[in-house]
Amino acid sequence: MNKICIAFFILICLVGIASCEKDDICVDGDTPLLVIGFFDVDDTTEAKNVTALRIRAIGQEDDVDTFTNPSSQDSVGIPLRISETSTAYLIVSDSGTDDEGNETGNIDTLTFSYDVIEDFVSRACGFVANYDNLSFDLQPDTDNWIQNVVIVDTTIENSTAIHVKIFH
Repeated sequence: MNKICIAFFILICLVGIASCEKDDICVDGDTPLLVIGFFDVDDTTEAKNVTALRIRAIGQEDDVDTFTNPSSQDSVGIPLRISETSTAYLIVSDSGTDDEGNETGNIDTLTFSYDVIEDFVSRACGFVANYDNLSFDLQPDTDNWIQNVVIVDTTIENSTAIHVKIFH
């Protein structure tokens, strides 16, 4: 009877191990960020930091948390809304606050429009959102610090390359 119990236990262990799949651990399940690079408007190949950069999605109370706000950066990754087909941002250069806590920097409004494409990664990761047909709208004002915007890649499937170039 004891040998039967041991054999049964070994059989159960082998069945349990054999039923595991390598995709039970998710390593590639992140929705990509929109990567923006900032460049010199006079020398379009030269990356250029934005002084005291702050970015906030319109309709959100908090700044984008994928980088330190404000900071001087020449590129940032920002999230796009997966439940919408557009995301609007307040992008602030020379960010600061006055005595009442109001923003004193130069604020430009940039809206990104896109199609959300759900991509099945694996059973463990489920779906991630990728984006296609990326376009933008820069709201003109009397003092735009953003001089030009160029879409480098209309498809966003990773966060490793610049998708959008902003010239200032």
